[in-house]
Amino acid sequence: MERIAAFIVNHRKAIIVVFVVLTLVCAPLALLVKVNYNLIDYLPAAAPSTTAIELMGQEFDEPIPNAEVMINDVTLLEAQEWKERLAAVPGVSSVGWLDDVIDLKQPLALADQATIENFFKDNTARYNLVLTESAVPLVEELIGPDNALAGEAPSTVAVQGAAVNEVTGAFAILIPAIIILLALFTSSWIEPFLLLVTIGVSIVINMGTNFVFGEISFITNSVSPILQLAVSLDYAIFLLHAFADQRKVHADAKDAMRSAVRISFSTIASSGATTLFGFLALAFMAFLIGADLGINLAKGIIFSFITSMIFLPALTLGLYKVMDRTTHRPLMPSFRGVHKVLLKLAIPVTILVMLALVPSYLGQSRTAFLYGTESAGSGTRAALDAEKISEEFGTSTPVIVLVPRGDVARETELGQALLELDHVTGLMSYASTVGAELPPVLLEREVIGQFYSKDYARLIVYTDTATEGATAFDTVERISETTQRFYPENSYLLGRSATLYDMMHVVQSDNTRINLIAIAAIFLVLLIAFRSLILPFILLVTIESAIWINLAIPYFADTSINYIGYLVLSTVQLGATVDYAILLTSTYMRFRKDRPKGQAVREALGTSFKSILVSATVLSLAGFTLFFSSSNAIVQDIGQLLGRGTLLSFLMVVIFLPALLLLFDPLIKRLTIKSEFFNSLSGNTSPAHVVSATSYSGETS
Repeated sequence: MERIAAFIVNHRKAIIVVFVVLTLVCAPLALLVKVNYNLIDYLPAAAPSTTAIELMGQEFDEPIPNAEVMINDVTLLEAQEWKERLAAVPGVSSVGWLDDVIDLKQPLALADQATIENFFKDNTARYNLVLTESAVPLVEELIGPDNALAGEAPSTVAVQGAAVNEVTGAFAILIPAIIILLALFTSSWIEPFLLLVTIGVSIVINMGTNFVFGEISFITNSVSPILQLAVSLDYAIFLLHAFADQRKVHADAKDAMRSAVRISFSTIASSGATTLFGFLALAFMAFLIGADLGINLAKGIIFSFITSMIFLPALTLGLYKVMDRTTHRPLMPSFRGVHKVLLKLAIPVTILVMLALVPSYLGQSRTAFLYGTESAGSGTRAALDAEKISEEFGTSTPVIVLVPRGDVARETELGQALLELDHVTGLMSYASTVGAELPPVLLEREVIGQFYSKDYARLIVYTDTATEGATAFDTVERISETTQRFYPENSYLLGRSATLYDMMHVVQSDNTRINLIAIAAIFLVLLIAFRSLILPFILLVTIESAIWINLAIPYFADTSINYIGYLVLSTVQLGATVDYAILLTSTYMRFRKDRPKGQAVREALGTSFKSILVSATVLSLAGFTLFFSSSNAIVQDIGQLLGRGTLLSFLMVVIFLPALLLLFDPLIKRLTIKSEFFNSLSGNTSPAHVVSATSYSGETS
């Protein structure tokens, strides 16, 4: 490590140039990375919906309807004219309406009224459209503000339009807040900018290197830069504080920096390793969105580590004289006496945690989940229009059924059986629309192509359920069971509800696996770092308790959260906030060599509290910024859970963990290699130990 530190100091100008060039290259590359807004693309290849989508794409030219339009104050004739006008919009490939289901030349009184009211009700018409995203603004312009356009395509366009602005807005909130926070807790006015420039460079490099992947998900694009900033800022803070400490020992700034790099390397590496493994655990999700986000965040941690250990020392040596000239007096208290408050709370808090542990664990396992994107926020036109359509017609969700072609009679029986199911409000098929008695060979290809491919028949089943939830998924199961009764082999379901049904089964199987992987990996890091058989358990119990309490709150509040947010938070909160427990515990272990356990805990809290407070405040701010600045429900859930979870982890570390350290101190002594704990009977106090403790347990990350 000494040679690496010397290399950094001796080649600081070249290092700065290299990182500046990398930043200038990666910045435009980041803009070229495609952002994928379709979560369906991240389902595993073996998922039934994935197979069904691929099959329909091969067999049929016409995809599933992805939008619906509502036109107000029209007659039946005017509604037919509106259908033609909508079909004429560039990018609109299909418009489904009432005349596709029943013969309008016959008296409407003789037709099924439920079917009619699904498309035409109180002089208001509703149409099902297949359109490209580029057609959305054209349709909005055509129908005007008094009518409504909703569905998957408009929602995707809405979130695409908001994505860049929301990320920019999040940084606009977070950066000034972090600057103010760092100014309060650092000793130079320029330090906050050095820290932000360092992590900013790593973020740009990370986002630019995504170019090799071709695309990233919208979740990664929204969450990754902010999480990278929040969880890795500590690395840069620790390096600068180590440099400040070493300048008190070394007269020459270069010598101080060499020593700071050498001393801080193992601490920063250990801190980064826990976060890194937490993120990498996401890559083991069967739902591939986990790999997309986890690999990107893990890559970001590596780049942040490199910039903190190489770029920041070089940059600091070039600006340390400016740092000296901009030094200011401490703006925050030392918190040396914070133990007087925290230790008084330790016993009641420990009792409360013990009482809440089992209910929290059970509650978080029973939380109600959402699996869709719910991408458009409440303020977008897509969301407002969806509410208008739902108020007028109720909810309508199509489920597509693909069955082997060739037996029209069996297809007719299937259609009749599906119409008898609860929550099925309508059906479009060859038999129900054209008539089983009319041979397909006599009809135009365009008509046949809606229902038949070479090998498969397509039925569109309309339901009155939401896209997801217990009722929706039960309806999907009943449609599947009914279809398999008539077609035991080679039948497929697809559509929004069917896809989310598959997604539910895929992501539920991910939960135990990725949590065990994250816990095992972090346990191994802690085992190596502390060389103790009990400390890893103590630290993991502390953070996992905070995670269980955090994830149980939605259950006890009777609210739903997105399952992706749940899975991401489970690993992110563990990987990011276990560092607080590591800092407090390692500080306690150093003081414990020279002091009784009570005094060691008090001084460990006094010297590490400020650093833990800074780190927790930054990460919590990042979470709540995501929650308040995003219109996407997944990002909002990740933000809210992370912000709240960080505060819970902070409280658990500074109140609950000290109680555990005191309680298990005898076991820690026996089960830790070379613990060398203070023994008042032998009087093993060492001045060298005292110096070591006070030098390295102060302003750390």
